Amino acid sequence: MRILLSVFTLFLASGAGAQQAADSVAPEAAGNGTFTGMSPRVVAAFDAKAAGKPVIAQNWMVAAANPYAVEVGADVLAKGGTAADALVAVQAMLGLVEPQSSGLGGGAFLVWYDAASGAVTTLDGRETAPLDVTPQLFQNEQGEPLGFFDAVVGGRSVGAPGTPALMSAAHARWGNQDWADLLAPAVAMAEKGFVVSPRLAGLVAEDADRLASSATAAAYFMPNGTPVQAGDTLKNPDYARTLSTLAQQGTDAFYTGKIAQDIVATVQGAKGNPGVLSEVDLSIYRVKERPAVCAAYREYDVCGMGPPSSGALAVGQILGMLNGSDLSAGPTDENVLRLIGDASRLAFADRGRYVADSDYVPVPVKGLLDPAYLSERAKLLAGDDALPEVAPGAPAFDHALNWADDMAIELPSTSHISIVDSTGNVASMTTTIENGFGSRLMVNGFLLNNELTDFSFSSHADGVPIANRVEPGKRPRSSMAPTIVMKDGAPVLAVGSPGGSRIIGYVAGAVIAYLDWGMNVQQAVALPHAVNRFGPYDLEEGTSAADMAAALTALGYETGIRALTSGLHMIAIGPDLRGGADPRREGIALGE
Repeated sequence: MRILLSVFTLFLASGAGAQQAADSVAPEAAGNGTFTGMSPRVVAAFDAKAAGKPVIAQNWMVAAANPYAVEVGADVLAKGGTAADALVAVQAMLGLVEPQSSGLGGGAFLVWYDAASGAVTTLDGRETAPLDVTPQLFQNEQGEPLGFFDAVVGGRSVGAPGTPALMSAAHARWGNQDWADLLAPAVAMAEKGFVVSPRLAGLVAEDADRLASSATAAAYFMPNGTPVQAGDTLKNPDYARTLSTLAQQGTDAFYTGKIAQDIVATVQGAKGNPGVLSEVDLSIYRVKERPAVCAAYREYDVCGMGPPSSGALAVGQILGMLNGSDLSAGPTDENVLRLIGDASRLAFADRGRYVADSDYVPVPVKGLLDPAYLSERAKLLAGDDALPEVAPGAPAFDHALNWADDMAIELPSTSHISIVDSTGNVASMTTTIENGFGSRLMVNGFLLNNELTDFSFSSHADGVPIANRVEPGKRPRSSMAPTIVMKDGAPVLAVGSPGGSRIIGYVAGAVIAYLDWGMNVQQAVALPHAVNRFGPYDLEEGTSAADMAAALTALGYETGIRALTSGLHMIAIGPDLRGGADPRREGIALGE
């Protein structure tokens, strides 16, 4: 028996401008989990992570945020299941053992490489705004934006969930295993119970007051009024019943019938902060296939999810602006960090002005990634000091429209899954309920998202409309960046992370670490974070990144040293498979 200890550290991050006012709220805590009675392969995977070594396999691999989930995915792959089959099993288990981050009540983006056709496909399972929302959804009677948690806690923030539909769509397209069999492990564990990790226990204790706002959530996470403790066995029979219903009837049973009725009753009946989600909103929900967004970097194509996600666009812009730069001096060189940081700031300026749900506003995807446009933007990086200020550029538009800068609040409570199966299919999926524990509303064993708070709380600025404003049926902008890196038409890397709007910096940094600095995948996901979005440089405390504060200050940056809790999961694809899992969280990689 092996016990892997965890240390929880919770920090408050200071605000950095109107676009990220919610930085004053703590991110999800770091923690590597305590798991007893784990199999030898799980123990070996934790040992490799601790030693900074990748897990190496020949046939298949899965990397995700919790060993319970990774093991069920590995079992599916070992039986000949596809990456889509494993994805279903992993997500179902994550919804049980990591409920604060993702689940049936949330949404997800999937990037898929099909080995047979060589095609990259992206599926949008993002939540949608109810048809009855108004532009004043997150404003008080005076038209002023609500405080973040005033908007989050309760039914107001809940959008129509997309994760169940995405699981079903991926399985229908690319799965080969029985749907019910894929859900069975999570059903069984929900019935018999799972061991609560220190990370989950710490997050429950930290959020106890907000969880208490929902009687159902309070009864589950705080039985007898006491938050669950690390090492407790936690059963979720309601979740088992929900999954059993989906196993027997498919996910249509989630979007119509009793489950849908229960969701709507919970949202509309939330005391003090009811929402307007309706049964119609659920019944009309559809997963959407979107064009993959790919950006050239060195000899690679970096592909991901387009609008309503800003992830692939911003990562692609950062890398595109750096294409002509020499980054070989590495992550402890202040000029390298200046180049990366200011490229990121420029990308975030464009993101805040132009990116939203492309079904509602024209997004200049081609213009934003045009090499000539990025080359022109890259000229701004030619100096020796930090850019004193940044502004959105003027990319080529298909339509001439004027947008104001966004003021959306986006907080991390998300998970990422990377999978490669034995036939070479690759899945990279980022999945979320937005803030930790979402809206804090629990129904039928799962938490409901607060995804609507990813919209801008203000609809206009100085009379100019904001692209990411709330509208009926619209999908809120996201920073999730599930990514597959291609070379000569073949995948070489699958990666993604949780982390709110810092996801973009986490993913871009990991790609640079692997492609430019020659780090192995475990070293790349463990690399100390230095992330810049809106001007101030966030440096990861207790690491070599924090040691760069003085040098970056000398270049003209404001710096802040804080916890930066990514959850990167990366698989490198070559003659063999090499997997890495972020040491800041409980995940591992397993392969055969």
